Amino acid sequence: MNASALKRCLTVQFSSFVSMLHHGLALVGLAAVILFAVQLGRSWGASSDNRSTAFGQIRYDGLALFEPVIDSEDPRYRALASYLSRRYKVALDAAEPLVGAAYVVGRRVGLDPLIILAVMGIESGLNPIAESVMGAKGLMQVIPKHHQDKFDESAGEQALLDPMTNILVGARILKEYIRRTGSVESGLQTYAGAMSDSTGTYAQKVMAEKERMRQALLRLERLTATKPAAA
Repeated sequence: MNASALKRCLTVQFSSFVSMLHHGLALVGLAAVILFAVQLGRSWGASSDNRSTAFGQIRYDGLALFEPVIDSEDPRYRALASYLSRRYKVALDAAEPLVGAAYVVGRRVGLDPLIILAVMGIESGLNPIAESVMGAKGLMQVIPKHHQDKFDESAGEQALLDPMTNILVGARILKEYIRRTGSVESGLQTYAGAMSDSTGTYAQKVMAEKERMRQALLRLERLTATKPAAA
C-alpha cells in the first residue's frame, strides 16, 4: 500500500472513530439527562409525600384537622374564617380548618368554639408554630412541662406544634380551669397565669374577641334575613 492510500485509509478510520465517539458521548449525555430527570422526579415526589404527611393528615385522639370536619359550605363557618383571616392577616384557606377544628373540639370538650378561637387569636395570632420565651407552644400556647398528662409524651413536646393536638390539649386545659374556678372568666385568667390580676385583663381580651366573632355571625344572619325581602 502506497503512502497516499495509507493516508486515505487512516483518515477514513479516524473519521469513523470520531463519529462513533461523538455518538457514544451523546448517548452517555442523554442517559445522564434521563437519570437526572428520574432522580428529580423521585425527590419531588418524596418532598410532596412529606408535605402531605406533615400537613395533610394531622391527627390527635382520632380527629383530623385537614380533613373535612365541618360543612365547608356553611356560611357561618365561612364568615368566621373570613373575619379571622382579616384580623390576623392569615390566608383564608388557613383560617377555615382552624374554625372547623374549634367546632369539633368544642363539641368534644364541651366548650364554646368561639372562646377556643378567641384564645387562639389572643395567644398566637393563629400561628401554629408560635413559641414563647417561656416555652409555650402552638396556637393556644400550651406549656408542655405543665401538662405532660394531656398529650402523648412519646411524641415529645414538638407534638404540640401539631395544630389539632394543640387545640385539643389547650381546650382541655381551659375546660379544666373553668371547672375548678367556677367561671369562664376565672378559668381564662388561670389559663393565662394571671390569677393575681384583679382587673381580669386577659379574660376581657378573650371575651371581647369572642364578641367580635359573635357580631360577625349576627351580621351574616341579618344579611341572610334581608335577602328574601329584597328579592
